[in-house]
Amino acid sequence: MIKFLSRTCAGLLLLLVASSAFSHQQKTAISTVLFNPRTDNIEVMHRFNLHDAEHAVRHIFGKNADIIDSLKTQQQFSQYVSQRFTMAREDGQLILLKSAGFEIDGKFFWVYQETHQPEKLNNLVISHDALRDLWPSQINTINVEGKGDLQTLTFEDSIELLKVEFDHH
Repeated sequence: MIKFLSRTCAGLLLLLVASSAFSHQQKTAISTVLFNPRTDNIEVMHRFNLHDAEHAVRHIFGKNADIIDSLKTQQQFSQYVSQRFTMAREDGQLILLKSAGFEIDGKFFWVYQETHQPEKLNNLVISHDALRDLWPSQINTINVEGKGDLQTLTFEDSIELLKVEFDHH
């Protein structure tokens, strides 16, 4: 009985340590590319775990960078994300995005971008390298919504470009 209890306690302790380590740096981000029919804009929303962003800004901008209390650091991180996210047509013609702001919301740091929807857009070629230059294990997931069925792209390992196709309705 004592052996069973000690094994059970050891197993629970391992689970606690593992989940505690996991709760710190997730190394995942989720973005949404929304084709908004009301505004005719493409709205892009990037959601990063605030804890990941805290670690990242210290690596990228120096040990005094503070994403929670420094507007300057928040702007720098927003620009960093914007520079590492691109959308283009299949022929390579870039679809330029402008910044639409950023915010901290609970445990997340959000970066917003937008642009007017181009005419006759049959596909998008997307690159999303934010934090992947820092952590090769970083996984960036993108959900493309509002133009046909929901499509999900996952940037992991050595994937640099992914493409979505749209129905020709």
